[in-house]
Amino acid sequence: RDVEQAQKRRDEEMDTRYAVQTEHLSKTYRTGKQNEVRAVIDVELSIEPGRITGFLGPNGAGKSTTLKMICGLVRPSGGKVWVQGHDVWRHRSAAASRIGAVLEGERNTHWDIPALDNLLWFGGLHGMHGRQLRARAEDLLRQVELWDRRKDLVREFSRGMKQKLSVACALMADPPVLLLDEPTLGLDVQAARAVKAMIKRLASDEGRTVILTTHEMKLAEELCDRVAIISRGRIVADEPV
Repeated sequence: RDVEQAQKRRDEEMDTRYAVQTEHLSKTYRTGKQNEVRAVIDVELSIEPGRITGFLGPNGAGKSTTLKMICGLVRPSGGKVWVQGHDVWRHRSAAASRIGAVLEGERNTHWDIPALDNLLWFGGLHGMHGRQLRARAEDLLRQVELWDRRKDLVREFSRGMKQKLSVACALMADPPVLLLDEPTLGLDVQAARAVKAMIKRLASDEGRTVILTTHEMKLAEELCDRVAIISRGRIVADEPV
């Protein structure tokens, strides 16, 4: 009981000025009875709200695993994650309600239904309904410039359109923190430009905290206020841009 009370006081003492904090965050995967892969090692971050932070590193560096631990999809082997002062694992519901995520390589939308129905479905998952739900969905479709394609099946969309729709779905519950895994990977120049403009607007105009992963230095320099370079699971540099 004393341990639980001490942990509760510790959680309450976390600095809520930060949108996301990690402390000694680590992840080890077991690949056999005696084999282990240390994917993330002692990552410590304190990310201020309204900023765009980039995790920069090559494939396999630990970027995506870190992002998945922040949003609660992967349980850390060690360490802690807080989102707006809420422990991601001790207070899962409170933390999850503050996060929207678009993960690279994942099916972030339903391809067999129209764009508008995707947004209505995701909004319903977050307890939205009625006029509020439909108004939010219609507003986001206009923001991502997909209103004219609202009745089209998502499978008919280009990769850039799917990416913009995925971001819109992640924003349905109006989360203050948005996690984006390789947001421009595989996009043509025009689509990448549109996605980058949207990311900048989300931070500068709407005050959202955006954390993104990338292996492109140019993208990090163009978008981010701060870049953490990850190599073999460790942060080797963490500097403002």
